[in-house]
Amino acid sequence: MKIRCLIVDDEPLAVRLISSYIQQVPALEIVAACNNAIDAYRVLGEQKIDLLFLDIKMPKLMGTDFLRSISNPPKVIFITAYREYALDGYELDIVDYLMKPVSFTRFMRAVAKATKLISVDNYFSSTNTEQNNNKDSFLYFKIDKEMQKVLLHKILFIESSKEYVKLHLENGKSLLVKQGLSALEKLLSPHRFLRVHRSYIVTIEKISSFNSLQVTIDDHKIPIGRLYKNEVEKALRH
Repeated sequence: MKIRCLIVDDEPLAVRLISSYIQQVPALEIVAACNNAIDAYRVLGEQKIDLLFLDIKMPKLMGTDFLRSISNPPKVIFITAYREYALDGYELDIVDYLMKPVSFTRFMRAVAKATKLISVDNYFSSTNTEQNNNKDSFLYFKIDKEMQKVLLHKILFIESSKEYVKLHLENGKSLLVKQGLSALEKLLSPHRFLRVHRSYIVTIEKISSFNSLQVTIDDHKIPIGRLYKNEVEKALRH
């Protein structure tokens, strides 16, 4: 099965270059190319995308803000002329950060990394997605040099802290795990867990109340990010 790609860049020359590279790789196929992030929302809503080639400085909406607003993003390779956003890329758990003009060799190195990660995600998706809807489902997390089992129904919400996430559990307990929030989100069932903010994922069944600004879980008031409001309302009002 081919890896389905979306290009989002406001520079026509950059789009043509990346398109030509993709066409030279049999394992890849171009689903669409957009010159702004707003149009990309529509494509992501209508098509299955595995790999996103994303520019950063674009009209209407920055690529970094666009990525933060997607509740379940595909793998992402940033392609940009600006070095100063490298830290944002790290925090957003992207696959690679390519500087324009991009050589074919550098492009292929990034694609190779993405291909491995997509293969791993597909494996975990097939083995975990159905399971983590069950009450007794669990995941293992590396904590203090050992793999610790965490029952998913014990999680109240998950909070991001740079390269770590904090699992807030029942009875006031919490666990700190070195993992990106977006990477963890891909292992969780969207029917059970909901991204409400760039820094928070909540367990839907634990929500006691919500409004346009926040959700409440026990005594915790968890903010709803501006770019996530539509998705949150859609998920909680259905």
